[in-house]
Amino acid sequence: MYIIVGVDTGKTSAIACLNLSGNCIYKAHKRDAGAEWIINSIEKIGTPVIIANDKHNGKSDIIRKINASFNSTIFLPKIDIPVKSKKLEARINKIKNPHERDAYTAALRAYNSYSNKLKQAEHLANENGYKNVNLLKARVIQKYSVNEVFENKKVNR
Repeated sequence: MYIIVGVDTGKTSAIACLNLSGNCIYKAHKRDAGAEWIINSIEKIGTPVIIANDKHNGKSDIIRKINASFNSTIFLPKIDIPVKSKKLEARINKIKNPHERDAYTAALRAYNSYSNKLKQAEHLANENGYKNVNLLKARVIQKYSVNEVFENKKVNR
């Protein structure tokens, strides 16, 4: 399964995983956790196509290491996500832990930045009888065209 992963690093690290329809399917946090815990946790859930952070300058060594493990896309917001916005999203989705909240909000922002393309890909898949919608969405995030996926073209990316 392809997923979007929000990561909050620090003394307590957290991850939140969304499927490619934007639904939260997993969240966890751990004190004194490093990149290995984050990578192992993600591997149990799926293959990330996006690693997201809630800070616009959040391309830390840990984020780079996680990203390199999966060869995914890094998503950073244009500006830091305000705490007020994170609290609102957390309340709506009943997320109480502040680290999981930050990770979830990062993943949700990443999903929202691709949501129109993902919905369009799903529509085209249904229209053309293409069954592997999850793969199609993942490839669209990886900058493949829908036709390249439909034709199963191997493009060096």
